Amino acid sequence: MGKAHVFGFATAQKVFNLPLKIHLHTVADIKQEMADKAALDFGFDNSTSDWHNLIDNPEIDIIDITAPNVLHKEMALAAIAAGKHVYCEKPLAPLAADAFELAKAAKAAGVKTQVGFNYLCNPMFRLARDIINSGELGEIRGFRGLHAEDYMADANGPVTFRHDALGGGALADLGSHVLATAEFLLGPISRVMGDCVTVIPKRSDGNGGHKKIEVDDIGRAFVRFENGASGSIEGNWISTGRKMQHDFEIYGSKGALSFTQERFNELHFYSTEDTSGRRGFRRIEAAPDHEPYGSFCVAPGHQLGFNDLKAIEIADFINAIADVQAEPFNFERGYRIQTLVEKINKSSTEGKWLKV
Repeated sequence: MGKAHVFGFATAQKVFNLPLKIHLHTVADIKQEMADKAALDFGFDNSTSDWHNLIDNPEIDIIDITAPNVLHKEMALAAIAAGKHVYCEKPLAPLAADAFELAKAAKAAGVKTQVGFNYLCNPMFRLARDIINSGELGEIRGFRGLHAEDYMADANGPVTFRHDALGGGALADLGSHVLATAEFLLGPISRVMGDCVTVIPKRSDGNGGHKKIEVDDIGRAFVRFENGASGSIEGNWISTGRKMQHDFEIYGSKGALSFTQERFNELHFYSTEDTSGRRGFRRIEAAPDHEPYGSFCVAPGHQLGFNDLKAIEIADFINAIADVQAEPFNFERGYRIQTLVEKINKSSTEGKWLKV
């Protein structure tokens, strides 16, 4: 993710007319030789094996955190205390209480914050929300959301930081993206009924032994929205064959939308107002009409990529720092997602619907 963020910063400055200039000042890594290599590879002026050096340097205005999840809180709080703006990969913190502390500290300090949910920066997501808000789908009745990958499908695979009992699991890692998408498109979720399942009960600890797995391999939930719609979400990291399936379907009284991240430059739209006998999902391809696609390419259908979405996210964050626009997905919204994750986990344990 550190590499993806560097690409995003580099691209954002060249693609967009930003009000501030981005300068890659210092990169930190756990070992000095790794930090030196990163600085050389990605064009940073300086490198360090101690992240505190970034916090203490008055020349640095933004702290960008792509370290393991359990380090986010300590790093972000230190940066906020130093009056620096903070860009942090998701999840903001392993626990909602920690995320709340971060959001509260950032608000009190008056610094700008961003949590890395760059799928929301897809022009097709913004088009989908515009279609929903325009009333073209009529009354929104149903939502289905799924984020499925297979990087944990091998039962012989080792334990990783994602298996940490504190805030780990497929729901937190992948389902959080679906929850962010659901609320981005349809507004607040008001109630949840969770079902979180551990399929692979133990994994290699890398030292010849095994460690018991306490987090979910599949996290699911039924959800109810404040607008009256209902639906389901799923985060699944043992979906054999799936590499990047972040899908949603939305059903209204007058139309429907369908999207898959595996073809994320397309949105499929169905309208009941089409002539009988000619109804069906029509494909809408990303094009310069869908801002900010045109900033990357003048030709329709040529497609954006994952790192382009990072560049859009970073551009929006820079504009927020310059007070050109509001923060696109700040620490308060990151806290909201962690709240939903914990509520679903609690619901799964208790076996009942819970209010959010």
